[in-house]
Amino acid sequence: MSQGLTFRRFSGSDSGLAAHLEELARLRIAVFREFPYLYDGSLAYEQQYLQTYLNEPDSIVVLVYDGDTAVGATTGIPMQAETPEFQQPFLENGHDPARIFYCAESVLLPAYRGRGVYPRFFAEREGHALRLNRFDWSCFCCVERPLDHPLRPADHVPLDRIWSKFGYTRHPELATTYAWKDLDEAEESKKPMVFWLKRLGEPTP
Repeated sequence: MSQGLTFRRFSGSDSGLAAHLEELARLRIAVFREFPYLYDGSLAYEQQYLQTYLNEPDSIVVLVYDGDTAVGATTGIPMQAETPEFQQPFLENGHDPARIFYCAESVLLPAYRGRGVYPRFFAEREGHALRLNRFDWSCFCCVERPLDHPLRPADHVPLDRIWSKFGYTRHPELATTYAWKDLDEAEESKKPMVFWLKRLGEPTP
C-alpha cells in the first residue's frame, strides 16, 4: 500500500536529523491546521519546539518521502523528556514517566492517507520503544473538542476506532491541557487533552 514511498528513520543522536527539522515543521503546520487541532503555527515556533528531538538521544523521527518531497512524519520521545504538563497526569495516577514512551504526533498529507502509512507509524515508534528496553507503556494524547464546535466539519470522523484497533485505550483520568493559537483565535488558549495508553509488547487486537 505504501509502495513508492520512502521511509527515513532518525533518532535524536543522529547528526543528520537537524537538516530535516524544517521539513517536519512544515508538515506539522500543514496537517495540524485541520480539525480537530486548528493549529495556527509558525516556522519560528516549530523550530524551537522541535529542538526537543535533537536534545533527547532516544527520540525517534520517521519521515516519509514521495521522491524528494516529505509527505508525512511521525515522532516519539521518552515521557521524561516531555513538558511537566504532560508528565503530571501520570504522576498523579501512580505511573512512572520513566517507564512510558510518548508517541508525540503523526502527520500525513491528505493525498497519502489510506495507503498503509499510519499503521507503519505506530509500528516504528513502538518498535523503537521496545528496542530501548526500558519502557512498559506507549501512549499518545489528543485534543478533545466539543461536538458543537463551530469549525467541526460535517463529515469529521474521530479516530477512536482506529486507535482502539491498534491496542490503545482512552484514559480520561490522564488529562492535561496544552496551549496553542487556533485559526479563529487572536491569541493562545489552553486546550483539553486526553491520553491513550497501551502496554508495550502486547499483540494488537
